Amino acid sequence: MRRRHLILLGALGTVTSLSVAAIMLEATREHAVAVTDESCSAYLDARAEKVGVPEGMVYVPGGQFTMGSDRQQPEERLSHRVTIQGFWIDRFEITNGKFAEFVAATAYVTLAERGPDPSKHLDMAKELLVPGSVVFVQPTDVSNGGDLLQWWQYVPGADWRHPGGPGTSIEGMQNHPVVHIAFEDALAYARWRGRDLPTEAQWEYAARGGLDGQDYAWGSAYEPDGKPRANSWQGVFPVLNTDDDGYVGTAPTGCFDPNGYGLYDMIGNAWEWTTDWYLDGHSPDEALDPTGPNLLEIGLASGQVPTRVIKGGSFLCAPNYCARYRPAARQSQEEDLSAGHLGFRTVLNAPGPK
Repeated sequence: MRRRHLILLGALGTVTSLSVAAIMLEATREHAVAVTDESCSAYLDARAEKVGVPEGMVYVPGGQFTMGSDRQQPEERLSHRVTIQGFWIDRFEITNGKFAEFVAATAYVTLAERGPDPSKHLDMAKELLVPGSVVFVQPTDVSNGGDLLQWWQYVPGADWRHPGGPGTSIEGMQNHPVVHIAFEDALAYARWRGRDLPTEAQWEYAARGGLDGQDYAWGSAYEPDGKPRANSWQGVFPVLNTDDDGYVGTAPTGCFDPNGYGLYDMIGNAWEWTTDWYLDGHSPDEALDPTGPNLLEIGLASGQVPTRVIKGGSFLCAPNYCARYRPAARQSQEEDLSAGHLGFRTVLNAPGPK
């Protein structure tokens, strides 16, 4: 979904219907029963680390690549050559289990559990200034056409422990990617691990897995052999998900083949945070990581919460909507807005294995 349409949550409504809450509860229960962490072994196998290898990480050697794409969405243009220094990156998206370890050790409370800062949202309705997060609710009535609010709702009580709102849980989903994570939550976890979040250039370079200039992380076609290569939406979004990939929501990490660098779920499953401020398009003349104060000051002066770049698409990306399950694809996301399809992974900017 286009985050710029949801600035400050002002466009979102709250879920007050018991029927919607019941639908979300039932969907979460069905998903938790149908999908268990044991269904994918790659994540479990990766816990045995070699000496000198940071826990759960893969070293991506430095090099050059073409960042962006001139064949796809306008915000991905203009493509340009980028030089990257080698770095470590998580093999998998950060899971519910890993995030729970962080919370247990630090007593950290996520933004969704605390609620938006009223001082940053002076014009927001009071019912939106409560702890909660954005949840996908599959519409049953599409007579209004493409109304964005048909499937995105701000649900009080939705957070990483309760992905569908009150009454839902992550029981049996320890190896699923943690979601409902705001930028500050992801950064807090990374700092706790002595790491950082990836820049957009690092993330895209890693996602390509060594395939420079290709549309997808595995080549030129999305389903080259007629089978899903990532956890995304098959069918017509948002009314029909044919479930060809076996998952109607998030999948346990490691269920799909890794890319050329041995990284899992860089495409689909959950969107992932980067440190870059969001710009409407690439420019070869701009710094790769425009993290200086100007963009932040512009955002605050305009009354908008600054936005960052998120990458990779999610289980909700479909050919007829979003279609951003490509390394070059990029999306804007307000720093203090979390959602049920938004997670992260970390990087370590340190020398590679000796």
